[in-house]
Amino acid sequence: MHICHVNLASGFSGGEQQTLQLIKQQLAMGYTLTVITNPKSALTEKVSSLGCKVYPTSHFLFSHNREITQDCQAIHVHEGRSLYWAMIQSLLTKCPYIVTRRIDNPLRNRWLLKKGYEKAGATIGLSQSIVNRIKDKLPASTPYRIPSSPVTYPVNKSQVEEIKAQYQDKFVIIQAANIVAYKGFEVTIEAAKCLQKQYPNIQFVFLGDGNLREELENKTKHLSNVHFVGKQRNMGDWFTVADMQVHTSYSEGLGSVILEGMNAGLPVIATKTGGIPDIIDDKKNGELIEVGNHQQLSNAIIKLYESPELRKQYITAGKEKMANFAISNTAQQYEEIYRSL
Repeated sequence: MHICHVNLASGFSGGEQQTLQLIKQQLAMGYTLTVITNPKSALTEKVSSLGCKVYPTSHFLFSHNREITQDCQAIHVHEGRSLYWAMIQSLLTKCPYIVTRRIDNPLRNRWLLKKGYEKAGATIGLSQSIVNRIKDKLPASTPYRIPSSPVTYPVNKSQVEEIKAQYQDKFVIIQAANIVAYKGFEVTIEAAKCLQKQYPNIQFVFLGDGNLREELENKTKHLSNVHFVGKQRNMGDWFTVADMQVHTSYSEGLGSVILEGMNAGLPVIATKTGGIPDIIDDKKNGELIEVGNHQQLSNAIIKLYESPELRKQYITAGKEKMANFAISNTAQQYEEIYRSL
């Protein structure tokens, strides 16, 4: 099977990780893959190194050629602007396209965007929340729900030891995300304020960068239990060192970093929003809190901190839940959609 994947994001975040994850699995399944990427993204180099035929382009109007998709069964869209590239290419070549939507935002009221979804051979949401968003705008549609799959990262023992030495004897809670408004880092900071005196052994470590990082760092200089370390590439080491993960987003398509942490064996506390409840069954494999409620977060952290047995229970149940998100399962669901076209 020959598939053309399109992801024109300029960065390399969760969506690009998930695109790469699917590409690797499909190569293992014997697919031939063509990939349209943004030359600024690390995805370009990564898929090139895998032997895929890559066409870098910085805009959806560029790099259209009949030869690109003449042997393809489908074009697979992974990111917003990629939809328009696929629409144009499909008009040129009649190659059908499918759209994976990764964000929980309502579809914008734009004629061309709506037309792009209507003309897609299939639409997919990572979570039930995203599926509902698509149906809100396109009531006659029948979107599929296919989740992301957890990425497994390598672990470097020497780096693990270095991190452990930095937080010696601390109970380490990580939050890993872009430090932007909707990720809710200020909620975790308020919880840290509540816990600093009574639980000095608990250490919050924020992994990420973004436009709010400097502001939040300045506001937390007086907090000894909060540490910003910037964006980290060695996530396997951090998942190994951490004792718990929190994720306090105001909105979330699914939460790929939650999948990764849970798959790595961390108990997770996260907000009840977007696709997160697709991952966390409250009080069974993790804890869900209301959006913006730092007191609920504090209480949940204390409960898990004081109960190693409950943490073990959540870790075991979390790993069992991850079987539903295995890349072998999700890749097979995509293959069935490709064939249906």
